[in-house]
Amino acid sequence: MTGERRETPGDRGGGGAPDVPPESSPAIRFDDVGKSFTSAGGRSTVAAIRGVSFVVGRATFVALLGPSGCGKTTILRLADGLLDCDSGRVEVFGAAPKPGPDTGFVFQNFRLIPWATAHDNVEFGLKGMPLDRAERRERTRHHLDLVGLRAFGRAYPGELSGGMKQRVALARALATEPRLLLMDEPFASIDAQTRELMQIELMRIWTLRRPAVLFVTHSVDEAIILADHIMLLGPRPGRVIESVAVELERPRWTYDARAGRRYVELRSYLAQRMRELVMSDPASEFFGRDHALPGGG
Repeated sequence: MTGERRETPGDRGGGGAPDVPPESSPAIRFDDVGKSFTSAGGRSTVAAIRGVSFVVGRATFVALLGPSGCGKTTILRLADGLLDCDSGRVEVFGAAPKPGPDTGFVFQNFRLIPWATAHDNVEFGLKGMPLDRAERRERTRHHLDLVGLRAFGRAYPGELSGGMKQRVALARALATEPRLLLMDEPFASIDAQTRELMQIELMRIWTLRRPAVLFVTHSVDEAIILADHIMLLGPRPGRVIESVAVELERPRWTYDARAGRRYVELRSYLAQRMRELVMSDPASEFFGRDHALPGGG
C-alpha cells in the first residue's frame, strides 16, 4: 500500500503507485485522482479530493483516517464505481470499478430493508448471482451464523439492537464472498462496548476470508487495532498526507494490543497529527485555537 509517507513510529518509506500487470494488479489503485461536486443550481463547485494516489494490496486491511469532510466517503464511492472521477484513474483488480458481487459495501447507517427479516436482508444481496434458491438460503444461513445471528434470522430490523443490525449488514456484504470490502464508518453509530466487540468480530472474519478492506474511520484507536496500514488524509480537498504501517502482531484480539509500546507510540503520533490537521484548516471551527496538550505534547 503506497502513498506519500513521512517518518513515523510505524513504517518508513515512500514512492508512487507502481505499474503492475493485470494478473498481479492490486485490489485498488488511485492514480492522481480528483473529484468535485457542484451545488444545487450549479452556483458553486467544491473539490472533495485532489491528486489522490495510493495502492491497496490484495488481502490487505487499510484504514482511511482523517478529519470530517476530507473526502473519505468519496474515495469509497469511487472505488465501488458509484462515482466517476473528474481526473486521474481508479482501478479495482486492474479494471475500471463497478458495483457487483466482487465488492461488498458496509454503510454506517445499516441500510437494511425494514419490512424484510434478517435472513431476507442477507439473501437480497445474492439474488443477482447465479445461485439457485437452495444455494442462496444455505449461503445466507452460513453468513448469519458467521456473525453470530443464526438464531435471529426471522427477526425484523426493528426487533434488533444497533450492533445486531450492523452484523446483518456485515453478513449481507460478506455473503457474496467479495474480494474487496468497503466499509464507511460501520461502527460509528453503536455504543462503545458493542463497537469493541464488532471490531473483534471483523478481525476474526477478516482473518478467515482475507478480502482487501478499505475502512473509513475518524477513530485513531479503531484504525490502529484493525488495519495493516493507515492512510492519513488532509482537509478538503482531501489528499493523502502520509501512510503508516501498523506493526502489531495478529490476531490482535488474543492479547491486549493497546497496552504495547508500539501501539501507544503510534496512537500518540496519529492523534497529534489529526489535531494539527484540524487546527490548521481555515474551514474548521477549531482553526487557530490553542489546544496544546499539557507539557507541550
